[in-house]
Amino acid sequence: MSKKNSGKIWPYAITASIILVFGFCVATVVITMKSPVEKSDTYMMNYHEADANANELIESQIAFDKEYTIKYITDELNSQNGILKYKILDKDNNPVNEADMVVVLTRPNNHKYDQELKNPKVQDGIYTFESIELPKEGRWDIMAKVNIGDKSRFYNVKADTRYSEAFEY
Repeated sequence: MSKKNSGKIWPYAITASIILVFGFCVATVVITMKSPVEKSDTYMMNYHEADANANELIESQIAFDKEYTIKYITDELNSQNGILKYKILDKDNNPVNEADMVVVLTRPNNHKYDQELKNPKVQDGIYTFESIELPKEGRWDIMAKVNIGDKSRFYNVKADTRYSEAFEY
């Protein structure tokens, strides 16, 4: 029996370990690249832009809230022929019909099924988006951006097609 043969396995083991570690590093980078974290679910823009304009966004929201109120009044979110409704009033409880509103429906942490809704029907301060088809049942984030003149506000709601309640965040 020769003890010289037992020493030849170490170079192979070290080489295999280095290749394995390098493979794990490549796998980590590939998996990370498939999961982008750029999108901000609060302000409908990437987080770099939201961070750079944070003060302006907050000041605009405060100015909007001083003059107007917005409320999500949808009865229930349905996956087939869904209807979204918002009500906008001024502080004297008069309906506001001249707001520009854009709504984005998205799944939490997954932008594959994003839907952007524009041009709602407006009557007596109630903004209605009709005939909404959601591809999946479950939780949805409903993000609205409302502009009235130079004032704007983001109004975000979490809703579920399986339950009738919705929560502002």
